Amino acid sequence: MFSYSTSFFLSLLFFSVTLSHVVGDKIFTGTYGVNYGRIADNLPSPESVVTLLKASKIRNIRIYDADHQVLSAFKGSGIGIIIGLPNEFLRDISQGEDRAMNWIKENVQQFLPGTRIRGIAVGNEILGGGDMGLWQVLLPAAKNVYTALSRLNLAHQIQVSSPHSEAVFANSYPPSACTFRDDVLPFMKPLLQFFSQIGTPFYINAYPFLAYKNDPQHIDINYALFKKNAGIYDAKTKLHYDNMFMAQIDAAYAALEKVGFEKMEVIVSETGWASRGDDNEAGATVKNAKTYNKNLKKLLLKKKGTPYRPKMVVRAYIFALFNENLKPGPTSERNFGLFKPDGSIAYDIGFTGLTSSATSTFLSFKGIGSLCFMVSTSCAAFLLLVAL
Repeated sequence: MFSYSTSFFLSLLFFSVTLSHVVGDKIFTGTYGVNYGRIADNLPSPESVVTLLKASKIRNIRIYDADHQVLSAFKGSGIGIIIGLPNEFLRDISQGEDRAMNWIKENVQQFLPGTRIRGIAVGNEILGGGDMGLWQVLLPAAKNVYTALSRLNLAHQIQVSSPHSEAVFANSYPPSACTFRDDVLPFMKPLLQFFSQIGTPFYINAYPFLAYKNDPQHIDINYALFKKNAGIYDAKTKLHYDNMFMAQIDAAYAALEKVGFEKMEVIVSETGWASRGDDNEAGATVKNAKTYNKNLKKLLLKKKGTPYRPKMVVRAYIFALFNENLKPGPTSERNFGLFKPDGSIAYDIGFTGLTSSATSTFLSFKGIGSLCFMVSTSCAAFLLLVAL
């Protein structure tokens, strides 16, 4: 059992200030990452996923738990991973540092250094959600996780964060007018204070698709898809926006600035576009998903900032790697994948995938065994080169 020491925690915060930039640089390689959700019964094995990510040169992923099979499969891959501390664990972890210590030893420490665990997302979309009990335990849980990491000398390499949905904002149009909801702010501000002290960015799940789906009559789909359009003009900042994605990020910067955290970086923890949806889900087509994700990829590879924060390079995790056929909710929820379960591309945005008409490839599925390929000599040579 570990007793919580205020003086010890304050010393950790002082030490963390000198390390915040070091940790930040290690968390995200480049600007492009992908969310690897697994609420499905037809996905490739984690070993196959590693091969797929390497072939696609994707170097950053997020998962929503700390699955041991996944973490073992990624050993030696060099791919940076943010793991998730699921919402259902927050109440327990908030009770004491010893609970966090046990969780980290079981789900993090034993996989280091082989698996590049670079962050722990404490909960997902807690503030603004329906369970206000979780609002109250989010900060204590995050503090306990950070303190446990520090005692294990891991806080300098593993970042503690918590991603938010757009529900934390009272409004976001125009971007400069964005503010946090009044009921969220009493919980958000101390969380931001803590994350500011330990060098953690603000993570936001930003979906132009959802905004368009909810109001297709008043939102130009070209504005949502990065296509040519008139855009919007923010009179306060005198800035022009030709796509909603950048406007959503700058809205988050504006909200942060209003509560005193103008220097905090914003990272998009989820964004994507559904390739299929119900009849009432406007815009959910393969064509639009391809357009959004292809244009977003191009934007991120430019390594530029937003109109309001031009020096803060935009970084984002795309949702998602695969369609997840067991996810509840509308049809769109099961159709955000960039790849099909066999490793082939869902649509072409510049990735080659692991299968094509010229290559016969077999990917093992969960519970079947290790990865097995039947490939041509040239394809095998290519995969070997990618792995090196």
